[in-house]
Amino acid sequence: MAGPITTDRPDFVESAETVGAGRAQIETSALWERSESDGSTTRQRSTPTLLRLGVGEDWEVRLESEGRLRTQSSSSGGNAASAGWADASVGLKWHMLDANGLQPSLGWLLHADLASGSHNFRGQGTRPSLRAVMEWELAERWSFGAMPGLAVERADGERHVSGSLGLMLGRQLSERWRVLGELALPRIATARNGGNEAFLNFAVAWLLSNDTQLDLSAQRGLNERSVGRGGGVGLSMRF
Repeated sequence: MAGPITTDRPDFVESAETVGAGRAQIETSALWERSESDGSTTRQRSTPTLLRLGVGEDWEVRLESEGRLRTQSSSSGGNAASAGWADASVGLKWHMLDANGLQPSLGWLLHADLASGSHNFRGQGTRPSLRAVMEWELAERWSFGAMPGLAVERADGERHVSGSLGLMLGRQLSERWRVLGELALPRIATARNGGNEAFLNFAVAWLLSNDTQLDLSAQRGLNERSVGRGGGVGLSMRF
């Protein structure tokens, strides 16, 4: 019998585990974000969704997107709104190592973001990325995860490489409940290439059954290039 569902949400740091051969897992959510800058306010709603398909015990195929987007901006000059679909991303995850003492559980994620979304939200070309996920089980139901990564981005017809980093500390409160806090830097780049993005994320996850999880999350941006604050609710199901 399979153990409890292991998800890649609600934290930025993903899991090093795969879903297992012949299994499918969908992780979806509704996310609200709000930012304020220079007298204007921007609100965005999205539906981040990840589909994971196990093609072996240690391999999975992934299809991911921010889903349906709706952005509203308001300022003294007036209001503006746009809606559409975000780009899709395809990828692979490889679970390379199981945890063993001080050795962490280790996984690798290779993804490619595709210029497939609506015109207002479409990126430029194909943007590959590579991330490593390391997870340690600590004493007294504590866990720690780290996820460094590199991505090739495109802007104005030019390519540049950016980094990313996530650090997560979690605690299992019971068999059904867990909480976590993390520092996430989804982009580490020079000012010329968009600068750094950083935020704090806090979340709670509730295991409804071995195959179903519900989660709530809240985030706070740490600089002017990051989303000011946000929150979301997510549902994950394994088949």
